Amino acid sequence: MRQIKIFDTTLRDGEQSPGVNLNQLEKLEIAKQLERFGVDIMEAGFPASSKGEFEAVKKIAETIKNVSVTGLARAIKSDIDIAWEALKSAKEPRLHIFIATSPIHMEYKLKKTPEQVIETAVEMVTYAKQKFTHVEWSAEDASRSDLDFLVNIIEKVIDAGATVINLPDTVGYTTPKEYGEMFRYISENVSNIDKASLSAHCHDDLGMAVANSLAAMENGATQIEGTINGIGERAGNAALEEFAVALNIRNDFYPYTTNLVLKEIKRTSDLVSKFTGMSVPGNKAVVGRNAFAHESGIHQDGVLKNTLTYEIITPELVGIQSNNLVLGKHSGRHAFKDKIIQLGFDLTDEKVTEAFKAFKLLTDRKKEVTDDDLFVILMDIQTDISGVKKYELLSFQVQYGSHNLPTATVALNTPEEIRVETACTGQGSVEALYNTIEKLVEEEIHLTDFNLNSVGKGRDALAEVHVSMTVNGKSVSGRGSAQDVLEASAQAFLNAINRVFFNKNFESKQEAKI
Repeated sequence: MRQIKIFDTTLRDGEQSPGVNLNQLEKLEIAKQLERFGVDIMEAGFPASSKGEFEAVKKIAETIKNVSVTGLARAIKSDIDIAWEALKSAKEPRLHIFIATSPIHMEYKLKKTPEQVIETAVEMVTYAKQKFTHVEWSAEDASRSDLDFLVNIIEKVIDAGATVINLPDTVGYTTPKEYGEMFRYISENVSNIDKASLSAHCHDDLGMAVANSLAAMENGATQIEGTINGIGERAGNAALEEFAVALNIRNDFYPYTTNLVLKEIKRTSDLVSKFTGMSVPGNKAVVGRNAFAHESGIHQDGVLKNTLTYEIITPELVGIQSNNLVLGKHSGRHAFKDKIIQLGFDLTDEKVTEAFKAFKLLTDRKKEVTDDDLFVILMDIQTDISGVKKYELLSFQVQYGSHNLPTATVALNTPEEIRVETACTGQGSVEALYNTIEKLVEEEIHLTDFNLNSVGKGRDALAEVHVSMTVNGKSVSGRGSAQDVLEASAQAFLNAINRVFFNKNFESKQEAKI
């Protein structure tokens, strides 16, 4: 059984998904969960892209100790220097540096000749190697590159110090047969390939990212890159949970292993989904809500007689518990704290108290409190931007009737701790609510996306709302949860606005340090 390293890029390539905007606390929580999931390498971000990204990568590098933390850099010295400053405190810092190698990219994007691209690649890898022990070099758009050119440049960057060679299918163009053949060709024709390992990074534009990753592995790749839930640019990346479960279920065909803890898949998927606001499709392999559901009478009959008739994956394998019912209104603080630990959260005593109060309030209104309900409460408590002045919802009221114009009245506490109140109308209840809040905060706001989901089932299920918007021209997202749909909508709207103040406060603190 050959060991395959897992390179997770949820926090870099995954966060580049349109509409996704994670703050530092959220990125850190995902990083901690990826560590529990057992990934080998974690790409924490692109440090040179912004001050906030630099600080998030730096914080992750300082916190995560059981996973090698890496950051992305263009083939530019300043990118490499900034990445080193962010990553130097990591237990095993490494750099991921890339440059395009396909004819179309070299001519139209880089405006460089093949010789100039080789020169730049070698120079930057040599420079990076002075700081980083581990340097991964990526041939962007490798799947549309000339193979002999790839052989030439790869030999030179390995001589310059590259320890990992990544051959991405950047635009999701290639097929499993073609992608596998490329890895085999490189393995057989690069004279010094024994000094580096091969990595595969696949996009899912044609729906073949996982299949391409498996083909690369069969032809010499010893590292697979991907994201949780397959999120990422355009149609996304290879879904790591699908790749890992495929190896486990078909171990008769794939003689490979990983360090991934499969029972952490469901929790990891849920955390990424909730923080990014990207819902997992019901029919998504491995983690979709229908992955273990059977509606056909023939299927139901078969599963009742023997689950193997129609279930090749057990829910328990990926961390889905059949009995999700947990604590009730009579549960005490000790039992609640034990449940927090079981769910994988590490809260301070102050936050445990805060979470327990929220839990008790929920039990007054909801008969059955499930793991999913607690997960939402704990996630909000863990990533609360407390200590920062923000808008707080004091009260709201919405008047709506089939023959009346919806009207919302809202009272807020401003960051200056001033109570403000007003009323506005809208074509619908949510629009009336948002028009009122927008008038009170006096910021230029444009809502670009609104997403409503239920947490669990039943009439008393929690409502979870995700919004994307621009506030004064800056893209931001927010989320809110409550039993009432309108309250969840209001909380999500304010959460997004408050993130702008959190970011402003954070940036001013960083400037003060400088």
